Amino acid sequence: MKIELTDIEWKNKLPDECGVYRYYNIDNELLYVGKAINLKKRVLSYFKKSQTLSPRIAHMVSKISYIEITITDNETSALLLENNLIKNQFPRYNILFVDDKSYPYIKIRKHDYPVLEYFRGKINSKDDFYGPYPNSFAVKQVIELLQKLFLLRTCSNNEFNNRSRPCMLYQIKRCSAPCVDYIIGNDYQANITNARKFLRGEYSALIKDLTNKMHELSDEMQFEKAAVIRDQITSINDL
Repeated sequence: MKIELTDIEWKNKLPDECGVYRYYNIDNELLYVGKAINLKKRVLSYFKKSQTLSPRIAHMVSKISYIEITITDNETSALLLENNLIKNQFPRYNILFVDDKSYPYIKIRKHDYPVLEYFRGKINSKDDFYGPYPNSFAVKQVIELLQKLFLLRTCSNNEFNNRSRPCMLYQIKRCSAPCVDYIIGNDYQANITNARKFLRGEYSALIKDLTNKMHELSDEMQFEKAAVIRDQITSINDL
């Protein structure tokens, strides 16, 4: 949805729904990307009297020519869309508003049973990094989502190596308990591969691969494993 600020009714066209907003200048340059639970309230908050805005935000607002709105089903979907837009399009003011702090990432270390980690700092070539994300809350939300989808561990290696029984996360279906061999290495690595596809935004390929695996397991009469993958597909489609 495109909303021109020259339209006298533009404020009334803003939806009271969850989603992502994008500010553009008159030259069609993307200035800023943001997400909101209530798009109307969030966007209008930028158009207060200039005295209530910081100088940088006021300067950005003065350049806005039109707004593009994308409504999403929930906050998680808005978060993922916001992150992909920032990562791929580098909006000028998203970068300026960082205040010289580095963006956070999700890190996956090289390990037989890799762990998802929050990371902020200088990235290296030893590990795999996904992002950047707009803030630490966004990273934690995505890690939590991937825990639920693929039952991946988030514990330290020390805790992993010294466990003799599964932790509470296994009990609440947020981890597959590789620490006590409740899942074999190949199956865990398959879950990590799927998580990587998700983090790269390869949702269609991920759904296709999961669907093929589900049918394969059903043909082998491994119905419990097939049901787990079916639930993963449903959860991803519901985002």
